[in-house]
Amino acid sequence: MMMKQLLLSFSALLVFLLHCTTTIAQAPAKSPKPKSKGPANVTAILEKAHRFNSLIRLMENTQMGDRINTELATASGGLTLFAPADSAFASLKAGTLNSLTDLQKSQLVQFHVLTAYNSLPQFQTVSNPVPTQAGDTGKGHFPLSITMGGNQVNISTGLTNATITSSIYTDGQLAVYEVDKVLLPLEIFNPLPPAPAAAPKKAAAPPPPVLAPSPAAPVANITSVDASSAMGLMIRHAAVSFGVGAIAAFFV
Repeated sequence: MMMKQLLLSFSALLVFLLHCTTTIAQAPAKSPKPKSKGPANVTAILEKAHRFNSLIRLMENTQMGDRINTELATASGGLTLFAPADSAFASLKAGTLNSLTDLQKSQLVQFHVLTAYNSLPQFQTVSNPVPTQAGDTGKGHFPLSITMGGNQVNISTGLTNATITSSIYTDGQLAVYEVDKVLLPLEIFNPLPPAPAAAPKKAAAPPPPVLAPSPAAPVANITSVDASSAMGLMIRHAAVSFGVGAIAAFFV
């Protein structure tokens, strides 16, 4: 009897253990939490495309790549980058980049970065001039105009007319578009001539010299002049009378 009870208890224990094992095996395993996606790295995106070496080098020399990545991590409105391919840089006049100062090189990169994320359809409604990280959009500085005709996006700087040739990357926070030309801003490549210097004021003319009055000419003695004239007339009259009398006596 005791043995029978032990067998029943052992059987019940086996059934219980088997049930627990089956339940544990059927329970779904917890999936690991997905890693949070960090901000995009603009340099890595360009490197992956394998045709933006000149732009990458310029961004590294000016440290603008790091600045763009930092802004992507903090800015809420996102950014848009126009990326000229190596062929676009190769078409520039020899020595163009080498002639720029460090500040101008930084401004050149900033001129290719819009201060907000723009999908391709959004270019239909942008307000020109479009602000860039380079700053002043006034005439002669860093104006950038974007127009869209059909599916083609045209970009004008006042010196360069470029088009978007392809979309490299877009995630709602960063958009990278390839352009067929380097965007040359007026501020750097066609600076306004300096304003002409104001003409010097003419010196006031000196006052005319004050002339001393000349001494009055002596007044002739009218009485003596008249007396001399009268005496001369009397002598001439007497001579004429004498001559006439002599002629008359000769004919008598």
